[in-house]
Amino acid sequence: MPATAALRIPPLRSGGIMANYHCSSRCRHCAYFCSPDWTRHFIDEPTARRVLRAIRSGGCRSVHIGGGEPFLGGERLAALVGWCADEGVAVEYVETNSSWFTTPERALRTLRDLKAAGLRTLLVSMSPFHNEHVPWRKVAGVLDACREAGMGVFPWTEELGVDVRTLDRDRTHTLEEYEERFGPGYLRDIPRRYWISPRGRALATFRPFAPALSAEQAAAAGGDSCPELLDTSHFHVDLYGNYVPGICSGISVDVNDLPETMDPDRYRHLTALLHGGVGRLLELARAAGYGPQRTFSGKCDLCYDIRRYLVIERDVDAPDLQPAELYRRME
Repeated sequence: MPATAALRIPPLRSGGIMANYHCSSRCRHCAYFCSPDWTRHFIDEPTARRVLRAIRSGGCRSVHIGGGEPFLGGERLAALVGWCADEGVAVEYVETNSSWFTTPERALRTLRDLKAAGLRTLLVSMSPFHNEHVPWRKVAGVLDACREAGMGVFPWTEELGVDVRTLDRDRTHTLEEYEERFGPGYLRDIPRRYWISPRGRALATFRPFAPALSAEQAAAAGGDSCPELLDTSHFHVDLYGNYVPGICSGISVDVNDLPETMDPDRYRHLTALLHGGVGRLLELARAAGYGPQRTFSGKCDLCYDIRRYLVIERDVDAPDLQPAELYRRME
C-alpha cells in the first residue's frame, strides 16, 4: 500500500473533544498527563467550530466532551455544548471528576445551565485514581445534584465506586491505601476491572508489573506497524485542533488535514510508526542522537521516551508531535 494512502485517517466513528488539558487532578492513569500545572487554556469558539465541522465531514455526528477537567472552563463549557448543537453534532456526555463541587445549590445551578444548553448526561468518574485527588463527598454531591436537575448519569465506573465508598468519604486516599485495604495486587489487577489506555502516565504506573525490555526488544515486540493509529472507534481532538491518532497523546494530525491524504514528509514521525513501527521511529531518533537510558515495558513506553527526547532534548517542532507542552508535562 502506498505511504500516502495509509496516511488518510479512516471515517470517524466515535470520539470526543478535549476542551482543555488543565485539570484539578494528576491521576496516575491519565493518558494525557493532565494536571494543575497545564496552561489554563480552554477551547475557543473558532477552534471548536472548525473541529466540529471536521468531525462531521469525517462521518461522526456525536461526541463526548472531556479534558483535563472541562468544568474548569466555567461558563465556557455550556457555550461549547451550544456550539455543538449549532454545528449539528450531538453531545453524548460531558466527563467530570467532580472536583468543582462546592455546595448543592451551586452544583444544581451549574447543571441546570448545562441542561438548558442541551446536555443530557454527565459521565462522573469514580475510581481510586480520581479519589487520590477528589474526596467521595464531592462525587456524591454531584450525583445528588444530577438527580435533582434531571441530568442523566454515566458512572465510570460503578464497580470501582463501590471500592471508593468503603473508605472515608471526606478525604482523599492514595493508591497505596487501597492496596492496604484490599490487599496486595489491587493496583496490578485494576486493568481487569477498569478500562485503562496504556498511554501517558499509566505507563509509569503499571511499568513495575511488566517485563523490563531493552529498546531493541520493545521495538521488536511492537512489530513493523502501529495499526491502532488508524483506529477511529474512540478518537479525540484537542482544544488546539489536534486530532490524536489512536488516543496516543502527543501524536497529532492537524484537524484540517483529516479529510485529505496527508503528506508523509510533513507527518514523518506518524509515517514511520505506520510503516515501520516503533523500530522505525527508533532509527530516526538514534540518527538524532537518542540513546535509551532505561528499560521499557513495551513499544508504547519506548515510543513516548523517544518522542519526549525529540521534542525536549532536540527541540523538534513537528506537526505530528503536538502539543509541545504535553512533552514538558511528562513526569
